[in-house]
Amino acid sequence: MKTQIPLLICLVAGLFMGLQYFIPAALPVYNRVNDYIQVVTAFSLVLGVVNLIHRHIGRMRPSGPQRRRHRDWPFSLAALVGLVVMLFAGFGTQRGPIFQSLFNSILLPVQSTMFALLAFYLASAAFRAFRVRSVDAVVLLVSAVVVMVGRLDDGGALGIPWLSRQILNGPNLVAKRAIILGVGLGMAATALKVVLGLERSYLGSGKE
Repeated sequence: MKTQIPLLICLVAGLFMGLQYFIPAALPVYNRVNDYIQVVTAFSLVLGVVNLIHRHIGRMRPSGPQRRRHRDWPFSLAALVGLVVMLFAGFGTQRGPIFQSLFNSILLPVQSTMFALLAFYLASAAFRAFRVRSVDAVVLLVSAVVVMVGRLDDGGALGIPWLSRQILNGPNLVAKRAIILGVGLGMAATALKVVLGLERSYLGSGKE
């Protein structure tokens, strides 16, 4: 019963959410289900916050024979302090000046730093990918250079922006559509496996 009931609920919910697009009479029921989903999402958010607090408090609490804290307990303390401060600063219908100051002084610089580091990782990956070792690598290198130069203002005199648009709207768009189609088919196959009970990892185990 511990396995059959969740599988039955998943089957009914999956079939309803899939068939409601083809049955207009089911739209009111679908809207009511969406209201229930918002309630479940709210409880999930509370559960996630409680789990976060419990996990980081466990790191800060001394444990083991030597009664030592986890080596990353200062980060857990910073996470809890940030959670509490942003929670109280965000109360109200409008974001107060404290929330905006914390957001602009802490979160935005952190995001800028992460994106700056991501740019270096992309440059490193591009350097490894653009090594001229085959004909495909040469085509990739030339196409990348044309597209990058086409984004610059200085490339207009050479007509490179037009060539860059042709690459983006031609072979790049074809490959992009193929990837999107493959992802869509993969999502449909995975959803079908979950609805039919072939994929049971959400139950905690693939076995009965």
